Amino acid sequence: MKGSPSHSIVDRNAELKKVTDSSATWDILVIGGGATGLGIALDAVARGYKTVLVEGADFAKGTSSRSTKLVHGGVRYLAQGDIRLVREASIERGLLCRNAPHLVKNQTFIIPLYTYWDRAKYTIGLKLYDWISGKMTLGSSVFISRKKTMTALPGVNSKGLLGGVLYHDGQFDDSRLAINLVQSIIDHGGCAVNYTKVCGLLKNGEGQIEGAIITDIESGVRYNVKAKAVINATGVFVDDILQMDNSAAAKSICVSQGVHLVLEKKFYPSSHALMIPETSDGRVLFAVPWHNKVVLGTTDTPVDEASLEPQALEKEINFILETASAYLTQKPTRSDVLSVFAGLRPLAAPKQGEQKTKEISRSHKIIVSTSNLFTILGGKWTTYRKMGEDMVNYIEKHLSWNGTKSATANMQIHGYAANVNWNDPFYFYGSDAPLLRQSMNGTAGKWISESLKIHKMQVTWAVKNEMARTVEDVLSRRTRALFLDALESIRICPEVARIMADALDKDEAWMEKEIAEFTMLARQYILKPDKIMIVTNPV
Repeated sequence: MKGSPSHSIVDRNAELKKVTDSSATWDILVIGGGATGLGIALDAVARGYKTVLVEGADFAKGTSSRSTKLVHGGVRYLAQGDIRLVREASIERGLLCRNAPHLVKNQTFIIPLYTYWDRAKYTIGLKLYDWISGKMTLGSSVFISRKKTMTALPGVNSKGLLGGVLYHDGQFDDSRLAINLVQSIIDHGGCAVNYTKVCGLLKNGEGQIEGAIITDIESGVRYNVKAKAVINATGVFVDDILQMDNSAAAKSICVSQGVHLVLEKKFYPSSHALMIPETSDGRVLFAVPWHNKVVLGTTDTPVDEASLEPQALEKEINFILETASAYLTQKPTRSDVLSVFAGLRPLAAPKQGEQKTKEISRSHKIIVSTSNLFTILGGKWTTYRKMGEDMVNYIEKHLSWNGTKSATANMQIHGYAANVNWNDPFYFYGSDAPLLRQSMNGTAGKWISESLKIHKMQVTWAVKNEMARTVEDVLSRRTRALFLDALESIRICPEVARIMADALDKDEAWMEKEIAEFTMLARQYILKPDKIMIVTNPV
């Protein structure tokens, strides 16, 4: 299938008007605008189904913007013996590299080796990883000498170093992919809208679901949305919708938290990612180059309740800093952390309550209630497309619809661009980048943030073309300022609010409210409170 048009305006008011048309009946209504919901909606619309997606906050606000930025086959899953999941993820990784080359790239990883047992184990294990990937492999793994390892990993601890194993996986920008998936859904005739929260389910006289009641967060107005099939793809919040359907519904997921710390590139100046395969908590730890910074993570900590803004625990922060310090010669401290962010993983609840979260499969699971509410549990970004395909196949079979074939395996994602200059600050716009530059009118050097290379026209672009509604939308997910440097994001927040107010026709009270709310949020991403800049008289 051909890719999407090179550019399309995504207007929330137009999308909301389509959603709230009382005369419309949709084939498929997807609740949830993260990786899973977007994958399902795109698969459905690509098959010709009249499809709508609603998201209660912003697209990818939760888990889907807080990943380790890896599109990977799952080396750790190989260690757990889950060959099927590794194979599935490896195939999907290859498809995503092919369909969104402006966002996904081949990233080399190196495991430093300090024992002969590790040398044998990881050299053989990663050859098996290559073999499982088959023709979708991104490159062959290879043992490299101590000298080459030290050259490739400047700053790595050389004491006792025997060498390393270099292998290939994928890296991407998670929330930018989410935005491009929204655009792809709309490009192909579907509908997607943020800040529309489901507050009830519609049922017929037989108790079968026939739609949902949604609230437009901005206006407070409620609407009934009719649909032949309703899908609960709300990640860590799936139980909220399940209990909306049936107040006695059992808990279906457990939630695990992963924390990431962002540092300046000087702490790890390599172009290769570092993989530490066995940490004290049994997980792997990564140091990954990303947007000219380095991301350290992650942890795996069970938490009792899901939140849109999960908070890193002190023990998680200390664990990452201590583990990284054992491998890096320049040891990072709390004051070196530019941003700390946490994400929650929705894991299908194990039958036995004793299982550790790191041991629970990241594979997805589909369930359907007696009222025909379709729910998807688990999964991860790498397999978002396969989750969409599986869900639509399941619906067709369960509701006895005529079977159709998924069309997303070879579908180019919005923004597709084959030749990417990764040093270009606008590379992640792909085929939209020339249009963005054109809108600058010769002001290309006038950055809102010089260090993060954020231009004022990116803010206007986000409002007009990417459905950004708040300062947080722009600084967290349309650009990655909050995740890359929280203090810098606070500094530029007033200018972003002013530009957005002009584009959205908002007043000074709106600007002040946005600045206050974003500043309060951004403080949670900074480890040293005394470094926080308080914005006074911002506009």
